[in-house]
Amino acid sequence: MTKIVVGSDHAGLPLKRPLLDALKARGHEVEDVGTHEDASCDYPDFAHALAAKVAEGSFPVGLLVCGSGVGMAITANKHEGVRAVVCSEPYSAEMARRHNDANVLCLGARVVGPGLAEAIVDAFLGAEFEGGRHARRVGKIEPS
Repeated sequence: MTKIVVGSDHAGLPLKRPLLDALKARGHEVEDVGTHEDASCDYPDFAHALAAKVAEGSFPVGLLVCGSGVGMAITANKHEGVRAVVCSEPYSAEMARRHNDANVLCLGARVVGPGLAEAIVDAFLGAEFEGGRHARRVGKIEPS
């Protein structure tokens, strides 16, 4: 299956926990970069840790969870080669992979529940980049 790195802040922890269980149950190789505690913490710390692993090629994909998913995506996208997206339904997650070669999925624990989150993650992990005309477009994303 897929090798995936996962992270969250305190707001995302209640959703991250069942997602970790679901990923492991599906046979994915998972590394959790934290947080592991309910105490308030800063989302950029975990987004940077995860994005660095994706950018260096240690993991092909990552999953970040915070309250809305937005802060995690903004932070992760600061890393060269990372294309992080916030998705709240499966179609966008699938298309982000197929057409945009997204490699980090960001979810909002205050936006989606565990069942929908699992469907979003499954759609993201189940899709592959189509290349072709999409590769040309993705190539234009990084600044020159």
